[in-house]
Amino acid sequence: MAPRIEITYCTQCRWLLRAAWMAQELLTTFEKEIGEVALIPATGGKLDIRVDGNLIFSRKDEGRFPEMKELKQLIRDRIAPDKLLGHSDRKD
Repeated sequence: MAPRIEITYCTQCRWLLRAAWMAQELLTTFEKEIGEVALIPATGGKLDIRVDGNLIFSRKDEGRFPEMKELKQLIRDRIAPDKLLGHSDRKD
Protein backbone atom coordinates (compact mmCIF):
# COMPACT_ATOMS: atom_id res chain seq x y z
CA MET A 1 0.00 0.00 0.00
CA ALA A 2 1.37 3.41 -1.00
CA PRO A 3 2.13 5.89 1.80
CA ARG A 4 -0.36 8.48 3.02
CA ILE A 5 0.92 11.99 3.69
CA GLU A 6 -1.07 14.18 6.07
CA ILE A 7 -0.64 17.92 6.27
CA THR A 8 -2.48 19.35 9.26
CA TYR A 9 -2.75 23.13 8.96
CA CYS A 10 -4.20 25.98 11.02
CA THR A 11 -7.36 27.50 9.58
CA GLN A 12 -7.16 30.46 11.98
CA CYS A 13 -3.74 31.32 10.56
CA ARG A 14 -5.02 30.96 6.98
CA TRP A 15 -2.40 28.35 6.06
CA LEU A 16 -4.57 26.43 3.59
CA LEU A 17 -2.72 27.83 0.56
CA ARG A 18 0.64 26.94 2.09
CA ALA A 19 -0.58 23.41 2.86
CA ALA A 20 -2.06 23.01 -0.63
CA TRP A 21 1.19 24.18 -2.20
CA MET A 22 3.13 21.65 -0.13
CA ALA A 23 0.71 18.92 -1.21
CA GLN A 24 1.10 19.90 -4.87
CA GLU A 25 4.90 19.85 -4.63
CA LEU A 26 4.89 16.45 -2.94
CA LEU A 27 2.42 14.92 -5.39
CA THR A 28 4.51 16.21 -8.30
CA THR A 29 7.80 14.98 -6.86
CA PHE A 30 6.52 11.61 -5.62
CA GLU A 31 3.79 10.91 -8.17
CA LYS A 32 4.55 7.16 -8.28
CA GLU A 33 5.42 6.73 -4.58
CA ILE A 34 2.57 8.48 -2.72
CA GLY A 35 -0.88 6.95 -2.39
CA GLU A 36 -2.57 10.11 -1.17
CA VAL A 37 -2.07 13.49 0.45
CA ALA A 38 -4.65 14.63 2.98
CA LEU A 39 -5.14 18.24 4.05
CA ILE A 40 -6.48 18.29 7.59
CA PRO A 41 -7.84 21.56 9.02
CA ALA A 42 -6.96 22.40 12.63
CA THR A 43 -6.49 25.43 14.87
CA GLY A 44 -3.91 26.77 17.28
CA GLY A 45 -1.06 27.51 14.88
CA LYS A 46 -0.59 23.88 13.90
CA LEU A 47 1.29 22.79 10.81
CA ASP A 48 2.25 19.13 11.16
CA ILE A 49 3.34 16.73 8.46
CA ARG A 50 2.95 12.98 8.91
CA VAL A 51 3.85 9.96 6.81
CA ASP A 52 1.62 6.97 7.55
CA GLY A 53 0.72 8.52 10.90
CA ASN A 54 4.32 9.23 11.96
CA LEU A 55 5.13 12.87 12.64
CA ILE A 56 8.07 14.02 10.52
CA PHE A 57 7.78 17.79 10.97
CA SER A 58 5.98 20.08 13.40
CA ARG A 59 6.07 23.85 13.01
CA LYS A 60 5.50 24.27 16.74
CA ASP A 61 8.33 21.91 17.70
CA GLU A 62 10.77 23.42 15.19
CA GLY A 63 9.65 27.04 15.62
CA ARG A 64 9.53 27.51 11.84
CA PHE A 65 8.04 26.24 8.61
CA PRO A 66 9.90 23.52 6.70
CA GLU A 67 11.82 24.47 3.60
CA MET A 68 10.41 22.55 0.62
CA LYS A 69 13.81 21.01 -0.06
CA GLU A 70 13.96 19.79 3.53
CA LEU A 71 10.40 18.44 3.42
CA LYS A 72 11.04 16.52 0.21
CA GLN A 73 14.20 15.02 1.69
CA LEU A 74 12.40 13.99 4.90
CA ILE A 75 9.64 12.29 2.94
CA ARG A 76 12.02 10.72 0.42
CA ASP A 77 14.11 9.24 3.24
CA ARG A 78 10.98 7.46 4.54
CA ILE A 79 9.19 6.35 1.40
CA ALA A 80 11.77 6.14 -1.42
CA PRO A 81 15.34 6.32 -0.04
CA ASP A 82 16.94 5.59 -3.42
CA LYS A 83 15.03 8.33 -5.27
CA LEU A 84 17.12 11.20 -6.56
CA LEU A 85 15.59 14.63 -6.01
CA GLY A 86 17.62 16.60 -8.53
CA HIS A 87 18.15 20.19 -7.37
CA SER A 88 16.64 19.34 -3.96
CA ASP A 89 19.61 17.05 -3.29
CA ARG A 90 22.25 19.69 -4.02
CA LYS A 91 24.22 21.12 -1.17
CA ASP A 92 23.71 24.88 -0.91
